[in-house]
Amino acid sequence: MDSNVLVSIIGKKSRLRPIWDAFIAGHYSIAVSEDILKEYEEILQEHSAPGAHEYVMEIFTESPDVFFQNVYYNWNIIPADADDNKFFDVAVAANADLIVTNDRHFDAVKNLTFPKVNIASADDFLRYTQGLNL
Repeated sequence: MDSNVLVSIIGKKSRLRPIWDAFIAGHYSIAVSEDILKEYEEILQEHSAPGAHEYVMEIFTESPDVFFQNVYYNWNIIPADADDNKFFDVAVAANADLIVTNDRHFDAVKNLTFPKVNIASADDFLRYTQGLNL
């Protein structure tokens, strides 16, 4: 999950909140690296309500549904925004089902046959979480 999606799902009044609720309920896992956690924290500090970043980061630190993934190879698949590569690299290393993002830079990933990583928009993933009947 990219950081912009994360910021948009944690708001209590966000229409995307069911994505966060499904995570809290243990319906899916998130693979992260130290670099991803640093970005999450920075973005949350800048764009979320006061205190929200501490709350979210504590959940990520303690949740059994957050997996720390070491990356041993950098694919450099996303030339338009090299900072997005960390999400792709972790997804490949973790054999993740998908990356949830609304960032158009990830369009570079959609046509790859190897390594194959599926991309889902926040709205697509919202529909998936709503199908879980939480």
